[in-house]
Amino acid sequence: MGSFAAVSVQFTILGSGSGGNCAYLEAGETRILIDAGFSARQIRERLAGIGRAPESLTGILVTHEHGDHIQGLGTLCGKTGTPIYANRFTCEAIQGAFPGARFSFSVFETGASFSVGGVEVDTFSVPHDAMDPVGFLLRTAAGNIGFLTDLGHATRLILERVRPANLLVLESNHDLKLLQDDTRRPWSTKQRILSRHGHLSNEAAAAVAEQLAAAHLRRIYLGHLSRDCNRPELARKAVGGRLAEIGATHITVEDTSQEEPCATVSLSTPVAA
Repeated sequence: MGSFAAVSVQFTILGSGSGGNCAYLEAGETRILIDAGFSARQIRERLAGIGRAPESLTGILVTHEHGDHIQGLGTLCGKTGTPIYANRFTCEAIQGAFPGARFSFSVFETGASFSVGGVEVDTFSVPHDAMDPVGFLLRTAAGNIGFLTDLGHATRLILERVRPANLLVLESNHDLKLLQDDTRRPWSTKQRILSRHGHLSNEAAAAVAEQLAAAHLRRIYLGHLSRDCNRPELARKAVGGRLAEIGATHITVEDTSQEEPCATVSLSTPVAA
């Protein structure tokens, strides 16, 4: 892979939580959504907040077929015809979730790498209770962005695939005590969340952050927080505290919200391909 030309790169988490996930990456003329887990109306409104519109999208990357990652696809892509990048099983599940909808799929094999405009996309399998869930490493002219939003545990392969990230979106779904004490979820649901194909706890996220801490990793966004079984301050304390213990104070730790987008961040450190 050759060197990238210098381009402006901006990244915005439009929202992240157990009820909806969507992020936006702009690298030069390339404009990508990562997941579309809000209604098409919400996605349009949140994009408008940063001066963008769905009609200008180059493509939409989909990690897996759960509703909090694909909710807006039927209306959004039905109107714009934006290509959806997903593996075969996820494409089939998306089509099944929106019968009658016409999609433009660009199918990739899990583990493959491909280009969307000026962004190189590396894909890798993650353990989660979906058909064929994946994580992403997005390689841009100004840095690499890793996506680990739904996984029960981090395998050695996953850690190696996201290790080049300068910015990481990392699931920090639940606080163990809050989940165990929750009276609204049946035990079977708690078992699914806690399983090796469920979701990362704050402590598990902290362990992943510790293993990935390196000089080139500058920012971690804590994503997919449970509304009932987590608190932003608990997630930040777990992950930020672990990084402080090992002296990785150069890494900024930020939480995310379903209710509103995070501030747009510009990636400005050129990275050789």
